[in-house]
Amino acid sequence: QVQLVESGGGLVQAGGSLRLSCVASGGTFSRYRMGWFRQVPGKEREFVATVSWGGSVTYYADSVKGRFKIFRDNVKKTMYLQMNNLKPEDTAVYYCAADTANRRVADALGATDFVYWGQGTQVTVSS
Repeated sequence: QVQLVESGGGLVQAGGSLRLSCVASGGTFSRYRMGWFRQVPGKEREFVATVSWGGSVTYYADSVKGRFKIFRDNVKKTMYLQMNNLKPEDTAVYYCAADTANRRVADALGATDFVYWGQGTQVTVSS
């Protein structure tokens, strides 16, 4: 069983930055592909970014490419999402997720490709 806990959300003005963290316990974090998703009320959970087990391969949604950076520290069992130049449309609950099947980064971007999920952290960007 893998437990994931996100932190770092908050309220920020447009153009600002936030860094989200996702700490894992249980399981073998260094073997799992990890990802970030986000969700707003009434909409499906949306893919944001994913990173390979070793951290060398990443993939981003077009809406965040060039503004967000996903990275991980396998020693600390922690994944991060650095979010820069935030926009009001980035407002959502952000979730981290683990893919224990370790699928290829760009081949599995749906929520159903991830098995374990955190509880989410709210990000609100004011205009």
